[in-house]
Amino acid sequence: MQTAQNAGVSLLKIRSTIAEFVAFTFIGYFTIGLALAVLPFFIYHDLGFSTMTAGVVISLQYITTFLFRGYAGGIVDKKGPKPAVMMGMIGFAVSGALLVIAYCCKSIPALSLSLLIVTRLTTGFAEGMIGASPINWAILAVGDEYTSKAISYNGIGSYGALAIGAPFGAILHHNFGMSAMAGLIMVCGIAGYYYAKGKTPLKSNSTAPRQPFMDVFKLVTPFGICLALGGLGFGTISTFITLYYSKLGWQGAVMCLSTFSISFILGRLFFEDYINRYGGMRTAIFCLLTEAIGLAILWQAYSPHLALAGACIAGFGFSLVFPALGVEAVKLVPASNKGAALGGYGLFIDLSLGVTGPLVGLVESTFGMGHIFMFSMVMVFTGFIIAVLINNWQRKGEMNVR
Repeated sequence: MQTAQNAGVSLLKIRSTIAEFVAFTFIGYFTIGLALAVLPFFIYHDLGFSTMTAGVVISLQYITTFLFRGYAGGIVDKKGPKPAVMMGMIGFAVSGALLVIAYCCKSIPALSLSLLIVTRLTTGFAEGMIGASPINWAILAVGDEYTSKAISYNGIGSYGALAIGAPFGAILHHNFGMSAMAGLIMVCGIAGYYYAKGKTPLKSNSTAPRQPFMDVFKLVTPFGICLALGGLGFGTISTFITLYYSKLGWQGAVMCLSTFSISFILGRLFFEDYINRYGGMRTAIFCLLTEAIGLAILWQAYSPHLALAGACIAGFGFSLVFPALGVEAVKLVPASNKGAALGGYGLFIDLSLGVTGPLVGLVESTFGMGHIFMFSMVMVFTGFIIAVLINNWQRKGEMNVR
């Protein structure tokens, strides 16, 4: 009985320690969520640009995120996660300041849009530096055996922040204007910087030789491709759901995004142990299929209530895709490359979200808004098929695990 009690206390301490570092992810993605539900509407309705332009501008963030993921991973492996996190928080603060200026220039649409482009690129830099850094910081604090738990909790922090940030940003915009929302982004970045500054720096003490980043990147690529295809579902919902609801004359678009995020969080909270119980690949296969089913319901939804059900199922399906595939990817590299592996693996979700805007925008302009979730469903189902193939290769011993 005493042993069980001690185990419970120990597990509680592990969770609280992870939460201390996941807080950085929450701060970063809360600022991203604040702008997520507002900027597409602002670009389309206030500045008068097309849905394609709105999608491209929103997705520009992921270009710099993609470019700086690997750079951040190198910093984590060489110097520890703290410097990367602090740089990321500075980036968020600067993006908030730029957003205020862009809003003040809305009477000159071309100038405002140009400033929004710079803002999105700055936000992408900040997200790239945050990226997997809090995960690595948490793993260094609690140990490698809690890798899947750290990844899962980090996802709860990111999507929980989006679930709260998106509707809160819309409320701020509606009641006080976009400058209030942008000001809050700036405050969050500054607060996050000082919180990181006060934390103890940690660094891996592995003596194993570090592999070149491109070698690590090649190893994690099969898992990253599955992640990228799974991420298209989330990318479509987060970028286009407000315009989708507007085209159909429905109310409550932000609620749809929040439902997706809440379902995602509940999946991570209650089913995270399934990765250790059934294995990363089996979990990923089930989740990708579930996400595809949710997107199919969204595609065929004839009412906002049915759309909410589809978003809920898609969110639950996507919940364990990142940690399930991430655990399998990290197994392929030595401890000295764990930061680079998680950074390289995380590149694929950035790539996914980066191409979602222009790609789904092209689908919308060519075939109509009613086909965007059909397209996303097909992409996620393709990820499901690839995950099945990877699982078969692993069982046949064709993929070496270190």
